[in-house]
Amino acid sequence: MRTQRKYITYSFSILFLLGLLVWILRVIPLENKHQIVPGIVLGERVDYNRDIRPIVNNKCIACHGGVKKSGGFSLLFEEEALAVNESGKRAIVPGNVWKSELINRIKHQDPEYRMPLEEEPLSEEEIELFTKWVNQGAVWDDHWAYKPPLAQEVPDRNNPWVINDIDRFVMQKLEEKEFRPNPLSDRYSLIRRLSFDTRGLPPDLDEVQAYLEDSSENAYEKLVDRFLDSPAYGEKWAAMWMDLARYADSKGYEADRPRKIWKYRDWLIQAFNENMPYDQFVTEQLAGDLFSNPTDENYIATAFHRNTMNNDEGGTDNEEFRVAAVLDRVNTTWSVIQGTTMECVQCHSHPYDPIRHEDYYRSLAFFNQTADADIPSEAPVLIDFKSEEDQEKLKRIQTWVSQEGSQQKEQHPDYFTRLIRLGEAKIHPHYFEQMDKGIPVKGTSTFKVASDIFSRTRNLPFVGEDRIMFKVRAEKGKGKISFRLDSLKGREIGSWNVHPKTKTRFNEETKEDETYSVMEVISIPVKPMQGTHDLYLAYEGVEGEDLTCTFEWVLLHHALPGEEKEGYEKVEKAFYELYNSEEEKETTPVMVSLPQRYQRETRVFEKGSWMVPGEPVSPGVPAIWNPFDEAYRPDRLGFSQWLFSPDNPLTARVMVNRLWEQLFGRGLVSSMEDFGSQGYAATHPELLDWLALRFSQDLEWDIKKLLKEMLMSATYRQSSHFKDQREDPDPLNEWLARGPRLRLTAEQIRDQALAVSGLLSEKMGGPSVMPEQPEGIWQVVYSGDQWLTSKGEDKHRRALYTFWRRTSPYPSIIAFDAPSREFCLPKRIATNTPLQALVTLNDPVYLEAAIALGRKVLENYTEDEERLALLYSLAMRRGIDPDKLGDLRRLLRQSQSYFEIQPDAICQLVGEENKELAVYTVVANAVMNLDEFLMKS
Repeated sequence: MRTQRKYITYSFSILFLLGLLVWILRVIPLENKHQIVPGIVLGERVDYNRDIRPIVNNKCIACHGGVKKSGGFSLLFEEEALAVNESGKRAIVPGNVWKSELINRIKHQDPEYRMPLEEEPLSEEEIELFTKWVNQGAVWDDHWAYKPPLAQEVPDRNNPWVINDIDRFVMQKLEEKEFRPNPLSDRYSLIRRLSFDTRGLPPDLDEVQAYLEDSSENAYEKLVDRFLDSPAYGEKWAAMWMDLARYADSKGYEADRPRKIWKYRDWLIQAFNENMPYDQFVTEQLAGDLFSNPTDENYIATAFHRNTMNNDEGGTDNEEFRVAAVLDRVNTTWSVIQGTTMECVQCHSHPYDPIRHEDYYRSLAFFNQTADADIPSEAPVLIDFKSEEDQEKLKRIQTWVSQEGSQQKEQHPDYFTRLIRLGEAKIHPHYFEQMDKGIPVKGTSTFKVASDIFSRTRNLPFVGEDRIMFKVRAEKGKGKISFRLDSLKGREIGSWNVHPKTKTRFNEETKEDETYSVMEVISIPVKPMQGTHDLYLAYEGVEGEDLTCTFEWVLLHHALPGEEKEGYEKVEKAFYELYNSEEEKETTPVMVSLPQRYQRETRVFEKGSWMVPGEPVSPGVPAIWNPFDEAYRPDRLGFSQWLFSPDNPLTARVMVNRLWEQLFGRGLVSSMEDFGSQGYAATHPELLDWLALRFSQDLEWDIKKLLKEMLMSATYRQSSHFKDQREDPDPLNEWLARGPRLRLTAEQIRDQALAVSGLLSEKMGGPSVMPEQPEGIWQVVYSGDQWLTSKGEDKHRRALYTFWRRTSPYPSIIAFDAPSREFCLPKRIATNTPLQALVTLNDPVYLEAAIALGRKVLENYTEDEERLALLYSLAMRRGIDPDKLGDLRRLLRQSQSYFEIQPDAICQLVGEENKELAVYTVVANAVMNLDEFLMKS
């Protein structure tokens, strides 16, 4: 009995000690969640980003993230993950696995309680990682890309292969992977690679010869400098940026009508050639119109965001597609500049990254205050008057205003120039209600006023304007249009006695002249008003008259100064004549910010629907990045300045990565569009951060200097040959043990064919051109536009000048993976299809290039051996080896035999009875289809 009591006493003692230990484990960590009792938690430190985040994103976030929060529990934000959920428990209690419901649920034996529900349970290794992580304090960490780059010490690598600091980082990684780099490439391959990467074109033969003969130590550096200074440099890099800007010469959607925006493409070329610093380059595109004294170039740069699509289809809601354009601007900006998939956040918080639903609309608030409105005219457009008469009128007005001064102190010095050349801020039809038989109808591209129809716009702010200008078409009839305040019978502030403007044209069907009404711009004086009023437009005419006035826009403005001075009438007349001028003019859609009194309220869209506005928001950015505080203006200009803050973690990294991808075919972060937690990790994180800081700080956003450092490296200059064709441990060349070997871009393939054949035009800039393309491509509903093949050298311009229609892009470019450019494309995905071979073998442009190349060799030599060697050298920019020469000789003989049997095919191929030309056209066509011709290696 004594032994039994002794045993019971010992048992209670042990239980007491165990209970005390449990109490210590539970209580002590709660006092400081990051202090762990020494000796209790053993093993290597668990890293949230490396060990936990991948499990969360793959197994948990679908139910417990930004889209869905089952049980009120989310793992997207630290504060939400540590909070009490709907069950009244905390899923994660740092340092305490017993109180952490998450650990209990992932270990639970009952499948109805075990997490993840209705999925395979976590592995023992994953459960152990979670357990250790909680025991170690559940230390959270931001994703690596959301932390500012840190200064990196350049590795000490004195390998003879190393040329600059980039190579030291690469060599360190190669040694870790037990790889050896390739030796430097031969000069023939290197100059061709360099030429395509800097200019998008093959080198000239004389450039190759000069480089081969240059024995100086800096021969390659001189070549790099010369190619970076070439005018073709701007064309190559503009072509890259045009994908990001979704540049097109048409509006998109169903009708896909033409759009004149080529001046933006020319601005890009000039900006790259002038080596505009990247921060200025981006800022001008996002907010050039907000500069204190914007130039034409500043305005044209903002066409970056006027490349959004415009829906001209009848019956569409202008506000719906204006909003669609603004959403696209938000998505494009974050994707291009920040490598962030912000489009995920339109409908809910980001599924994988700590970006809240509201953050999307705080970003949208930056872009929601522009005057464009998805209307057929694409206003606002920057007008460039071409005729001397119109230019003289504009100059006369500017001189008058500068002499007489502004009537309003708050007016900008260029108020009247902007009023003529930009014409803002217009009040467009979708802001008017057209009251037809008492039923309000929203206008689309126009609104009407007639004997039984009036129109009104509500809450229009007046700031003392004494003129109303409007664009109108009046059908025949008499009467006046009255402008009244607050009601149909309210105070009249002005009126217009209708005078229809007509034109006469010859009708081919009736063989008679017919008269028709046309749109004209009218301006009338009104009584100056202050405050907000409803504006009514009503017809007050002669009884029995059937008159309809169709309005395109209305604009409040101030009269020209000096009304009492002699000569005022002539200047005022010139002012309105410019609005109605039918002389030639160029127009470019640009961004113009609305005046403060017209600014819109931005609201969250519930579940992403513009028709369900929620709480209002002010401009801002996600809290995970550097703060957007009082130091920044709450507009696009302030947003751009925030992007280039030294504290911004992404801007420099994303651009460095983009430039690297252009040279090597794969970025240091291969997911160009996604630097978030679901994107790929950087293969060389230290190199990426070092380059980002060097680009933004040491080089002050100088693109050419950064490119030169990359181009000068041994990493770039090494041979692209595989060491072992049978077993390649790094098929994607992630670790850079060899040089880049990539297919040329769609533009480069076409440009190269024209260049080696001698057809390529060096003409730069100007309107887009239409080279040859197959018949029947342009069959677009509701559009009678035709593809009219350009004449002369225009049909042999570089590919970036080709007219780009979204619904039917130039077919040979599309075959080589160019996008339709309806939306921004951060990276083209290269494919390899039989259709591509059909293009280079049969497309009219490539056949014409083969004929020209064949003709060139026939004109220079008489012997077949010399001709074949020259043909190959012209195409490849290097000499031919005996084996390839033998192959071409056999093809030559086979072609000669074929045309002897099929003489009719000669003229069908080359358009003339010239057998030798037909033979060499076949050979040239074959050479231009070789793998080495289509690849950069």
